[in-house]
Amino acid sequence: MTASNILRFQEDNQATTDATITHSVTLIVPVYNEEASISTFLDKVTPVFDEIGPRIRFEILFVNDGSRDATERLILAAAAQRNDISLINLSRNFGKEAALFAGMCHAEGEAVIPLDVDLQDPPAVISDMIARWLAGAKVVNARRARRDGDSRLKSLTANAFYRVFNAMAEQPIPSGVGDFRLFDREVVQAIRKLGERSRFNKALFSWVGFEAEEVTYNRPARAAGETCWSYWKLWKLALDGIFASSTVPLRIWTYMGVVMAFASLAYSAVIFARTLLFGIDVPGYASMVILILVFGGMNMFALGIIGEYVGRIYIEVRQRPIYIIRSHHPSSATED
Repeated sequence: MTASNILRFQEDNQATTDATITHSVTLIVPVYNEEASISTFLDKVTPVFDEIGPRIRFEILFVNDGSRDATERLILAAAAQRNDISLINLSRNFGKEAALFAGMCHAEGEAVIPLDVDLQDPPAVISDMIARWLAGAKVVNARRARRDGDSRLKSLTANAFYRVFNAMAEQPIPSGVGDFRLFDREVVQAIRKLGERSRFNKALFSWVGFEAEEVTYNRPARAAGETCWSYWKLWKLALDGIFASSTVPLRIWTYMGVVMAFASLAYSAVIFARTLLFGIDVPGYASMVILILVFGGMNMFALGIIGEYVGRIYIEVRQRPIYIIRSHHPSSATED
């Protein structure tokens, strides 16, 4: 059944015969120095609202994550011209994971859809997502069938991350699915209860469960502006995802420690027996140095793994807020 057919089916079978709004959907749009993308984004997303029809009331909730350009001014100017735009300004740049959580905490729609302002998440997919939600799905994942807008290196590293993460995580995440999804209000309420400071939203979205369906799309290039996601930032996000979602790296070193202990005992027995039988073997200096360097390097690597977990424990026990709001500008429709 196509999206339009499902929507028509739902409209024809509404419990009420009133022709007014029956559902509300909030788009959460985190932004950071995206002045070049705001107008283009609104131009692309507005026709989608018109196509879906008047029974769905849409709100666009921008979360300004400490932008230093004209992003805030442009959003406020757009909000003055239309009644479906809200804006939350964070006090500084807290990162996209925190900004997205801030949006979820303030979204009022019956369904919530996180959406990137750069239009690499095509707004046209929203109609299919809403159709599946109206048909009963609590979560609708948008999977990237192709990543035409990404470099080959980024695509390879992204696919490698999903494989590594799912090999270690207690709850796997769907490969090729980013933050672009639809969540029913019930799912949003569950996500709000997860108060981790070291957040990796993709893992949290999978952890809460609920019935999920899937739509696919081809990921285009950015419509405007430049990405702020360097490979270094992506690397740090990957580490946050792994260490915040799994204890497998610690468990691996438990097993490694057992293996190295038995290997050390076996090698010690060989050295002891050889010394008794053949006397002191001075030329063993090279092998001794190699063993010291290898075991020393592995110990330092293991301590680094432990340090990653200890650092995140330190962040959690301080109980600082995930984000701080500088100002909130609700839409005129919300105020009414």
